[in-house]
Amino acid sequence: MAILVFDSGIGGLGVVTALNGLAPGLALTYLADNGFFPYGEKPDDILLPHILRVIGQAIEREKPEAVVIACNTASTIALGALRAAYPLPFIGCVPPIKPAAAASRSRSIGVLATKATVRRPYLNGLVEKFAPDCTVLTLGTPDLAELAEQKFRGAAVDVSAAVAPLFTQPGGEQIDAVALGCTHYSFLLEEFLALRPDISWHDPAMPVAKQTLKIIEPLGLSPAPRTARFTGAAIAPALLSPFGLQPAVNPA
Repeated sequence: MAILVFDSGIGGLGVVTALNGLAPGLALTYLADNGFFPYGEKPDDILLPHILRVIGQAIEREKPEAVVIACNTASTIALGALRAAYPLPFIGCVPPIKPAAAASRSRSIGVLATKATVRRPYLNGLVEKFAPDCTVLTLGTPDLAELAEQKFRGAAVDVSAAVAPLFTQPGGEQIDAVALGCTHYSFLLEEFLALRPDISWHDPAMPVAKQTLKIIEPLGLSPAPRTARFTGAAIAPALLSPFGLQPAVNPA
């Protein structure tokens, strides 16, 4: 038995890392739709049918017991349609508004995400539910996911220009906690902390992993090799091995 973990690129590997720590040996297939990356700048009417097609093909091929949508943009756009279409448990990924609000003393928090996530009404619902007494400032940026991809492949990156507008908007100087609304940003935590060590940065990867295990607890574990598939160019095996993955023989 295995689960399918889906992302637009390398972002969901942060969720895989969290799963590895909580449940070593959990069988999974990782699917990166890097041939269509980035998602955040594409319109919903293009993304929705594309995501449904790619994940539908993966479900047919892999026969997973559950699917983790480790992509905030895909979750906010397609999760409802996926649940309606397939009799499988789907675990989505949302900006960690709740822990950011819990950590904030100033009651002013920030949200870094893609433009697609920021513009979705779902984000407003999270704020109303988990941070009703907070001032919530958002920044939808096209740059950070690409910087995360570059860092993953060994490049030195500078996040300061991409992040600065969050803090320079009116009220931004009061922010003392930031919710990272894209799993790609997990790979930039070191840079965020170096830039602003005085505030708390909240990564969605571990909450998604914990929710996944809560839902799939009855599933068995498998010692079989775990695979990664890509709709674009495959990631080098040396970059995948720390996650316990190896490239599949056939592409997605």
